[in-house]
Amino acid sequence: MPRILIAPSILSADFGEMRKEVRRVAGCGADRIHIDVMDGHFVPNITFGPALIESIRGATKLPFETHLMIDRPERYIERFADAGSDTLIVHYEAVRSPDKVLKEIRSLDKEAGIAINPSTPVGRVFRYLPMADMLLVMSVKPGFGGQRFIPSALESISRARERARATGRRIRIGVDGGVTLETGAEAIRAGADELIAGTAIFGSSNAARTIRDFKGLGRPYKYFR
Repeated sequence: MPRILIAPSILSADFGEMRKEVRRVAGCGADRIHIDVMDGHFVPNITFGPALIESIRGATKLPFETHLMIDRPERYIERFADAGSDTLIVHYEAVRSPDKVLKEIRSLDKEAGIAINPSTPVGRVFRYLPMADMLLVMSVKPGFGGQRFIPSALESISRARERARATGRRIRIGVDGGVTLETGAEAIRAGADELIAGTAIFGSSNAARTIRDFKGLGRPYKYFR
């Protein structure tokens, strides 16, 4: 069975204690740190830049997964890579030539990810999967945390997993938005192997237990067909 990766999204962390928050979830068993970068154009919110990544990079050795919800992300790929990102995820809807951007990311010795909004048919990115290490399926409209999971994301995950298997490549499929224990179980059943969760983890009274519970969703007798 695939190992289920848990990536807390720091969009839901206490911004005034960011290093402490990153260190806390790392100590609670997180596998990756998910960083949502928003520019106020591609999505109606503004969050972090390379300086934030540099300032928290020393808080943990966990991989930093930088989700670029910005227009023309190719302009900033190298800056975010230099700041300490290990994975760079760009949106299909925000770039003119996804293949070129994915190749550029990999040329910097970073993992390359491509993300799709809920309204984008997943088939549009199938041609780019051979150039990607990760596909991120948004299960909410990007821009704000705390939204409810959009069920149609499950079909996108399922179709993407079938396509990935057909290519013979090991491609990580993540789901981002409204992830709870219930929706996380559904996403894993559909074929996801990475759960990005913000409110569910940072808003929990016991983050370590919550992360353990998320990882427990990978048990085949409980959640897999």
